[in-house]
Amino acid sequence: MSDETVPARGRSARRFLREAVIIVVVALLASFLVKAYLVRSFFIPSGSMEDTLLVGDRVLVNELVPGVVPLQRGDVVVFRDPGGWLGTGQGDDLIKRVIGLPGDTVSCCDTQGRLSVNGHAVDESYVVLQSGSDRVSLQDFSVTVPKGRLWVMGDNRYDSADSRAHGTVPVSDVVGRAFLTTWPVSRWTVLSRHGDVWDRVPDPS
Repeated sequence: MSDETVPARGRSARRFLREAVIIVVVALLASFLVKAYLVRSFFIPSGSMEDTLLVGDRVLVNELVPGVVPLQRGDVVVFRDPGGWLGTGQGDDLIKRVIGLPGDTVSCCDTQGRLSVNGHAVDESYVVLQSGSDRVSLQDFSVTVPKGRLWVMGDNRYDSADSRAHGTVPVSDVVGRAFLTTWPVSRWTVLSRHGDVWDRVPDPS
């Protein structure tokens, strides 16, 4: 073994160690940035979104929505309490499905118990109905969503205090779009916005 071999190997080992440390630091920094600014985890405290989301589920939320990625009808979104939605000690965030975007006219119910958006009847197969009823809402309503606001509803329509009770939600209060159920493991699933249903809704005229 030559005298030059050991120092060369030593330099290689130091270089490898230095690169490994850099990789670990970059990975940790990237993980922190993703967690802090792109993706957050939320706990589901109520049954208002059953059977899509159950009490105790945890979901991941994409915080690029709506700042970078636009909102769509059918999105499941987390938003800050606009004021008066939650009681004392119930936290600050809620989760509902976007039914109407700014300018949309949302009404309920037609002769088949469906709600309509911009005159288009929506078949919401994911909605939990009251036993013996085919209506997706006990209350009749018709509203045009103001600029900069959303009409949101829970999938468990007979046990959800949503826009029917509290009115529209400012888009600026949206924290992000829920896209994945992560806990419990048996409930792991990608959350669907049911685009096959919602993409048929025309834009407001």
